[in-house]
Formats: sequence, C-alpha cells, structure tokens
Amino acid sequence: MPQRFYELAFTPAVKAEQQAHGSRRQYERMEQADASNQLGPDEQHFLSLRDSLYMASVTETGWPYVQHRGGDPGFVHTLNPSLIAFADLRGNKQYISLGNLKHDSRVALFFMDYPTQTRLKILGRVEIHENDAATPALLETLKPADRKDVVERALLIHVEGFDWNCPQHITPRYTLAELEPRLAPLRRKLVELESENASLRAQLANRDTLST
Repeated sequence: MPQRFYELAFTPAVKAEQQAHGSRRQYERMEQADASNQLGPDEQHFLSLRDSLYMASVTETGWPYVQHRGGDPGFVHTLNPSLIAFADLRGNKQYISLGNLKHDSRVALFFMDYPTQTRLKILGRVEIHENDAATPALLETLKPADRKDVVERALLIHVEGFDWNCPQHITPRYTLAELEPRLAPLRRKLVELESENASLRAQLANRDTLST
C-alpha cells in the first residue's frame, strides 16, 4: 500500500522540485514501500506522551494559519488507529482556526518531542462537535485534568496520512518536568554543601571566640 501521506503531499510541483534537487528517486522508493496508513503502536504511544501540537488550517482567502494547542501529556486521545481527538479549550476568542475548519476541514498537525529531536506529522480532516448530541460523551472522554480549563468543543481528526521526520535541525528543548530528574540530585547536593558550609562557618566562629 503506497504511503497516503506522500500521495497527498507530493504534488506534481513538489515532485518536480525533488527531481531538480536530486531526491526524487529516494522518495519514489518510499512512496511505493508497503506501509500502513493507520496509526500503529509506535505512533499511538508517541501521541500519548505529547503535551502540545501545532495545527495548520487554511483560511477562506487561501492563507495557511498555524495555532498551538497544549495540555497535560496525553491530552490528544487515539480513539482508533484512524481517529484522534482532543478537547478544544477557550482561548482568545478569535476563532480563526474554527472558522477555517468549518470552511475547509483539512489540517496538518505537527507533534514534537524536542529532547529526542523527533517529529510526527499527521494530515487529516476535522470533525467538530459542539452543542450536538455527541458532544457530552465526547467531552467526558476528552476532558482535561485541570477543571479550570473551559472546554468549548471536541475536535476529532480523521487521519488521512502520517510521516515521521528526521531529527536534523530540530533543536533539543526541555520542559521543567523533563529536567527535574537531572536537577533533583544537583539540588540535593547544593543543600548538603550549604549545610556543610554552615557547619564549617559555625566551627570557625566558635574557634575565633575561644581564641580571644
């Protein structure tokens, strides 16, 4: 089965550029490789650990528009190998992405793991649930852990294709939670050193007192 992602992304203009720059033969082999177009265990596990995504939609004037979405790790749920979903939280009330999606349901999603320099790209079509019969059950499934977050709707993305990117040019970045295992021993060592310094200062002060 040819990779659906390549069918969608590699337009004639893209293939022409690949040909001109010497990468067409490589990608032609990849296009014909036998691969599933459904999210497998690796993709589903990767999504379960993500705390953010970048979502690109298309405006009615044809301009691309990118927004960031975030939450606790696993805020994006895999409902089945071809369907992912997340709760759309209230933001600045511009509703640009929402308007775009009602005009054109196509989206491109980037999921980043900066520490391991890994990126998963997903192309899909969005199904919006807001104030309809299916909304309450979906929001119950997708609701965030933080009860202060205001959920406005459920966004379901029917996966059309996906692709993993190479790590080249992805700058490693770390969240506080990711840094904590490395920082905790340093903090303990600092506490020990401060305690040791305080004890030494007390001993010196006591010696100076006795010598006077």
